[in-house]
Amino acid sequence: MRRIALLTSGGDAPGMNAAIRAVVRKAIYHGLEVIGVRRGFSGLIHGEFVEMNLSSVADIIHRGGTILRTARSEEFKTPAGRATAARNLRERGIEGLIVIGGDGSFRGATLLSQEHGINVIGIPATIDNDIPCTDYSIGFDTAVNNVVDAINKIRDTATSHERTYVIEVMGRRSGFIALEAGLAGGAESILIPEIPYDLDEVCAKLIRGHKRGKLHSIIIVAEGAASGLEIGRIIREKTGFETRVTILGHLQRGGTPTAFDRTIGSRMGARAVELLMAGESNKMVGIVHGEIVTVDINFALEQQRTIDRDLYELASILAI
Repeated sequence: MRRIALLTSGGDAPGMNAAIRAVVRKAIYHGLEVIGVRRGFSGLIHGEFVEMNLSSVADIIHRGGTILRTARSEEFKTPAGRATAARNLRERGIEGLIVIGGDGSFRGATLLSQEHGINVIGIPATIDNDIPCTDYSIGFDTAVNNVVDAINKIRDTATSHERTYVIEVMGRRSGFIALEAGLAGGAESILIPEIPYDLDEVCAKLIRGHKRGKLHSIIIVAEGAASGLEIGRIIREKTGFETRVTILGHLQRGGTPTAFDRTIGSRMGARAVELLMAGESNKMVGIVHGEIVTVDINFALEQQRTIDRDLYELASILAI
C-alpha cells in the first residue's frame, strides 16, 4: 500500500484532529502518501482532495472540531453516489480509506467497501459514546467535562438564588453524557432515554431536599428523554419552586479536547494505519479496558451499546 486517504464524517467531536494528526504522521513515517478529504463523503463525491504532509497537521492536536471539516451527504446514500466516490479514489491511486466518525459514517464506509472493494478502517468519534465494541469514542470525555464545567457554573447561581435548575444535554438515543456528567456533577436526578423515570418521584425528591435545607437542585435531562423546557414547567407546577432551564446544545461539542481524547485519538489513528498496511478492511479500532482493539465493523454495528445500570443506580443513591 502506497497511498491512503482519510476523512471525518457526521457530527464533529473534540479529538478528531488528534486522530487526523496521528494518521498522517504514522503513515508518512512508514513511507505512505496521505490524502485528506474535505467535508466527508460529500468531498469524496465532489473531489475535495488535499495532499497531507507533516506541516498539514502541525499545531492541531489541541484544537476542537476537525480541520478536514464534515458534512452530511444524501448523495452518498445512493449507489450512484458511492460509485462516483470509488472512482475518484481509484483515479488518484488511493488504496485505503480511514473514516473517522460514528455509526452512520461506518455504514457508509462498509457499503463503499462491499460494493467497490475499497479497503476501509473506521475510527469511532462521537460525543454520544454510543458505538458498540469500544469503551470510549473520541470526543465523549471532552463533552462530559464541558457539561460538568457548565453544571459547576450553574450551581453557583442556583445556590445564590435558591433555585432548581434543569440542564438539557445532548443524547437523542443515548444517555451516556447525561449519566456520567450527572454523576460527576452531583445532580439530584438524571433522566435518560434508556431508563423509565417518574416525574412525581423526581419532584418528591426535590421537596425532601428542600425540607432538609438544600439551597438548590440540579436535574440533568438527555434530549432524547424529554424536553428540558417541559420538565422545567412540570417541576415548577408540581413543587412551586423557582425553576430555570438551560439547554447546553452545541456548547458540549466545542473547545479544547481533553488529554484523554487526544491520547485515544492518537492511539486509534496510528492503529488504523497499521491495519491498512496489513491489508485489513472493514475493521473498526476501539479501546477496551485501556487496550486498543480491532473488531469487524459489521459485527460492531449489529451490537447495541447499553447504559451501565450500576452507574445509574449509584448516581441515584448518592443523590438521596
